[in-house]
Amino acid sequence: MKIAIREATQQEDSLIAKHFYHMSKDIGVPDDAINSDWVDIILQFIEQARQNLFYKAFVAEVDGAIVGSASCQLYTVKGLYPNILKKQFRKTGYIWGVYVEPSYRRQGIAKQLISTTVNYLKEIGCTRVRLDASAMGKPVYESLGFFSGNAMQLDLIDTAFIP
Repeated sequence: MKIAIREATQQEDSLIAKHFYHMSKDIGVPDDAINSDWVDIILQFIEQARQNLFYKAFVAEVDGAIVGSASCQLYTVKGLYPNILKKQFRKTGYIWGVYVEPSYRRQGIAKQLISTTVNYLKEIGCTRVRLDASAMGKPVYESLGFFSGNAMQLDLIDTAFIP
């Protein structure tokens, strides 16, 4: 099996959106939590990210069929807090929407997609790469050198917060 990784075209944005939807379903997001206009939301996001966040997507092809994809971009333009560091010390890239069709998993496709996105982010000057990992994806990312940092999270939907 020959796997080819290439940059996705704008005509493939809908496929990227479909992969993002399927990834969300794979990690357990219930149908009633997803907006019915999810395709439009994703396509608008991609268009905006392409304009000002150096967005790129990559696809994996096997025998001419696209079997996986991954998207990446600058983390944010302004960030979540004041960034006092010079750009050469902190320019963060973000990888999202990594998806491989179930029958093609465990064949190194996700690793190739991630490597391609990391190389692109490095080309545009990123000094750090972030992503949010599912339980299934975490071992893949760790095998490529990603590590858990000190980010913490509190889910308020199903948790009673009592200070």
